[in-house]
Amino acid sequence: MDFGFTLCNLPPKEILMRNRTTVAQGAAAIMFASLASCSGSRTSGETIENSGAGCVVGAGGLCSFHPPSDPGPGGILFAASGEVLALTGYPFPPVNMGDPAFVDGWDVHFARLLVTVDNIRLSSNPDESPGDQSQTGPVLAKVLGPWAIDLAHGDPSYLSGKGGPGEEAVPIASLSHSSAFDTNGTRYAFGFDLIEATTQTVDGRPTMNVNVDAAGLADYQEMMQFQCSVLYVGTATFKGDPGFSGCTDPEHANWPTTVNFRLCFKSPASYVNCQNPDNDPATAFPNEEHQRGVAFKSTQSVIAQITVHTDHPFWDSVLHDSPAHFDQFAARVAGQDAGTTPTVTLDMTKGVDYTAYTDALGNPINWRYCIAPPTDVHPRFTGPMAFDPQSVPTCTNGNSGTGLCDYYDYTTYNQSTQGHLNSDGLCFVKRNYPSPP
Repeated sequence: MDFGFTLCNLPPKEILMRNRTTVAQGAAAIMFASLASCSGSRTSGETIENSGAGCVVGAGGLCSFHPPSDPGPGGILFAASGEVLALTGYPFPPVNMGDPAFVDGWDVHFARLLVTVDNIRLSSNPDESPGDQSQTGPVLAKVLGPWAIDLAHGDPSYLSGKGGPGEEAVPIASLSHSSAFDTNGTRYAFGFDLIEATTQTVDGRPTMNVNVDAAGLADYQEMMQFQCSVLYVGTATFKGDPGFSGCTDPEHANWPTTVNFRLCFKSPASYVNCQNPDNDPATAFPNEEHQRGVAFKSTQSVIAQITVHTDHPFWDSVLHDSPAHFDQFAARVAGQDAGTTPTVTLDMTKGVDYTAYTDALGNPINWRYCIAPPTDVHPRFTGPMAFDPQSVPTCTNGNSGTGLCDYYDYTTYNQSTQGHLNSDGLCFVKRNYPSPP
């Protein structure tokens, strides 16, 4: 999927024709804003729909996928990653002190982590509003999928991920050099969407199967049935050390020690104007960790890695990088037959008070620790399990659009923040489902 064309001095009709060729070759769509003689003046963009030309429909109704090549100097390669934790899970006890782990003693591994990516956007002026990350200049290029991706699926052919050793990133699209983008250090705002699973968008664009295998396709069909945007499938096994004070209490005696989980998040979201760790050590705006946007290079291509952090749904607070727990999910299958491995779903958390959490038998439970939790984000929570919403309001009249009604809303709110750029680049999150801002 190698896109190489220049926009300067081409009339809109020719831009349209060249984009139609791209659709036929790569089954992706591109929208470029017309730049008047490349002088920097702005006019409305041309929207090109993915007609499905070149699509070979395979199992599950998804199109075959043709990996992009490196677009070369001045170009950009788009990839997706769940980081190394999507591939290896969270061993307990952690292999090395300080490794990410579930502090309540659960060894958590993912069989699949399914997402659908769409609407990759590059816009002008990421710094348009220093105090409002959601504001950018006009969209200059849009690469349209959608792409169905299993972030727990690894392959030696994938790129090395931005987050460190063992991480992989699967390439999904590329843009070759275009004079629409300078290579003089100018930065462009980057954004993307995670959308509801589908074989075809409402405007007729077929979904491409990047790396979803046969077992994953069955799960993807379930995602479509239940309108999931993100699906976690995996197993958690309790391996906490009884010698650690409070790690095994009588209140957990009737809990299963192995739990399967299928967590369907109905949380389509747009990730806007992402910060980019690749810009370091440039100075970021106050209250931001990295400078915003992507800068093209004249000597080589750059990578924009869509990163999905796996720990967000398990946080004990809405504060970023809070400790991860699994007890709240295991609690929802407490008392089930010890001779079977129960499966917990997200729906089992509907109606459960996130400020006074109980197990499936109605018993209140306490925070449990099988290793000392990190305290750089907030002090250690103790006593009855009560998740911390900070300033996010509680809903009124059962309306999730006004606030968080239950733990289902709480964990979905946290999960919806998991989209980043190049590992740790935070984006403005526009939730496209009923939710508080």
